[in-house]
Amino acid sequence: MGGPDEGKRSDARVSVTLRDGFGRSIQYLRISVTDRCNFRCLYCMPLSGLEWLPKSDILTYEEIAQVVSELAPLGLRRLRITGGEPTLRPELHALIAMLRAIPEIEDISLSTNGVRLPAVAELYARAGLDRVNMSADSLRPDRIRAISRRTTDFDPIAAATAAEAAGLSPIKINVVVMRGINDDEVCDFARLTLEHEWHVRFIELMPVGEMRELTWDHVVPSDEILRRLEAVATLSPVDGPARGNGPARYFRFDGARGTIGVITPMSHTYCGSCNRVRLTADGRLRTCLFGEEETDLRTPLREGLPLEPFFRSALASKPEQHHLLQMSVGGLRALSQVGG
Repeated sequence: MGGPDEGKRSDARVSVTLRDGFGRSIQYLRISVTDRCNFRCLYCMPLSGLEWLPKSDILTYEEIAQVVSELAPLGLRRLRITGGEPTLRPELHALIAMLRAIPEIEDISLSTNGVRLPAVAELYARAGLDRVNMSADSLRPDRIRAISRRTTDFDPIAAATAAEAAGLSPIKINVVVMRGINDDEVCDFARLTLEHEWHVRFIELMPVGEMRELTWDHVVPSDEILRRLEAVATLSPVDGPARGNGPARYFRFDGARGTIGVITPMSHTYCGSCNRVRLTADGRLRTCLFGEEETDLRTPLREGLPLEPFFRSALASKPEQHHLLQMSVGGLRALSQVGG
């Protein structure tokens, strides 16, 4: 795991070699290791699921590590392992260890629905995982089942506590806020930060692909969320956690141990500072979550060709901003296809 001086190293070591056509330095890769998930969340995947990728199309752990090894010397520094639900892929700790061994990589995080965290958090931490982002859209068992559309006894508090006990830090809890579905829980989630050194982030709903039954009417703008939270206690703007701030704006209740963040893809886009690209489970590089362009890395990888030219070509076509407000989603049927 990264040491206390990790943040200090980045400024000295980050290369500016990898830039897109708008001058943005690309340092962050989100890696989907599977398209499968044990949830069918309202905003993320159709109830019927999707047509799963054949196993032969999925990158092996060795192939993923090879991609990162070729890109890290060019300036890549931060990785996030996503899915689908990444903890469903067997022996994920083996991939974490491979990525941890790449010298230039300074930060490895995991996005998960949290169901398996109590069982795997310590194993992943020993392999070299730094931190966790956990999705939790309700604190109520019946509502968790309704939103995930699965029979589950998932306990978000127990999952976050297990990650914390394993030394994974900072702990971030991501809540997709949906009007009339779970928006009455925003204050309950925010109160978690009073006693726990956790970072609760409220994310504006993004109606995508086949999730169009969730519409603009379900979007709760971040400004409204913040007004609601002022009823709990005074909120003050603060810096976010030392690692992995990303696009969130952060606030803190007076005397709270943790912070509250808002992520605003709908009401206040943050594309101008985007420093990330995505590697799909079947080896396609996607430079914008909702963009049209994808670059096949799997074929040249399996043919033994250097990946740098393909990566640079993909960056040249990275768009200046997404077009989600125009409901253009780049062919995505569901967010689960690219890990968000």
